[in-house]
Amino acid sequence: MTQSQNRQPDQNPQEAENRQDPRWKVIHADMDAFFASVEVLDDPSLKGLPLIIGHPGPRGVVSTASYEARKFGVHSALPSTEALRRCPEGVWRSPRGGRYGEISRQVMQVFREFTPLVEPLSVDEAFLDIEGSLKLYGGAIAIAHQIRERVFEQTGGLTVSIGVAPNKFLAKLASDLDKPDGLTVVDPDGIQELLDPLPVQKIWGVGPKTTRQLNDLGLHRIEDLRNAGLEFLMRRWGERSAQHLWALAHGRDSREVHEPESSKSISTENTFTVDIMKGSDSDKFLRNAAEEVCQSMRQQGFRARTVRLKVRASSFRTLTRSKTLDTPFIDAATLYNTGRELLTHVDLEAEGIRLLGLGVSGLVHASQPIQGQMFISELEPARDATVTGLIDQSRSDSRVPPLKRGSLLSPPPEKSGGGKGAAIEKSDQEETL
Repeated sequence: MTQSQNRQPDQNPQEAENRQDPRWKVIHADMDAFFASVEVLDDPSLKGLPLIIGHPGPRGVVSTASYEARKFGVHSALPSTEALRRCPEGVWRSPRGGRYGEISRQVMQVFREFTPLVEPLSVDEAFLDIEGSLKLYGGAIAIAHQIRERVFEQTGGLTVSIGVAPNKFLAKLASDLDKPDGLTVVDPDGIQELLDPLPVQKIWGVGPKTTRQLNDLGLHRIEDLRNAGLEFLMRRWGERSAQHLWALAHGRDSREVHEPESSKSISTENTFTVDIMKGSDSDKFLRNAAEEVCQSMRQQGFRARTVRLKVRASSFRTLTRSKTLDTPFIDAATLYNTGRELLTHVDLEAEGIRLLGLGVSGLVHASQPIQGQMFISELEPARDATVTGLIDQSRSDSRVPPLKRGSLLSPPPEKSGGGKGAAIEKSDQEETL
């Protein structure tokens, strides 16, 4: 049994009581066309249009697409040139990682209102272990309804599709069966009836290559795979892969929901439509990247010690540089100036820059005391915190234009603003497509 629900809570208490089952202990929540939906949220004039998030150049790929664009066959990871061919009237918007991250944190916080056991898979989806919350909130169905309501309210109108099931595989499968804005519940006593008619690519981990191999053997549906037998699968894929396929084909998944480890790094990168050179174009990226990374760092309550730069040349050589500073920082000016310094130590041998990335690691909690330094006024950290707070406040108030540090608006000095740090670490490696 599967069932779809709208956002309205159940009106019949007896019906809700009948639909409680302690075996419903895992939820998979997946935001609907997340990047595209955020763009529509911020610009309602885009509503109803075939919206494509990505870069329409020859090197671009689609990040995501609205459901209107998906009707033309446009989907994530599709080359932009193919997306343009399939949907020539599509409306394109460049990804805004900082904004998506901001909304993602709001959504994840809603999930944690109902259980501390939240395992994000990406910025727009997560598993929730609700076994310990069933009695508190009146059962799994009630929790699912409340999550959808809270996400809608907290984000100002975004929707989430939810799958409720006995395990992670079935919950993830269910959340995709009734998109967008759907709620699908897997009957623990009707698992095989749900799985058997589905194509084999619905099994978690079965990609295009394995799908073709299974289809070539005449295995198109999950029922076909089960009827083939475990020994047949083991002869072709080995014991481990065969056991995996066999268990999921029967709806069995013993994996638990795990909270993620604390963030170890924060970064952003961009592949340019046309190769750029060191100078104004690279500076523009570094300025914007520094603002985005530091805003994310502050929202998560971290400072950073290490700045990391990633450069991919026209020949696909990938070079990295890093520098660890004496004092943990949280401001974009320090990150930008240090990143700019690192770029001067990258020898491109007259090649252009295909990809540029800027990030931080060595994260420490912002509440951790910072050791004082000789010749630095005690007022400087307080002044920097005040300026940073004003910048963040301006970004959250749509009535005023966002503030920026003056040091990010004018040509910076050649010397890094990050202070004295360790020697710059280098890494040059060859990468191919």
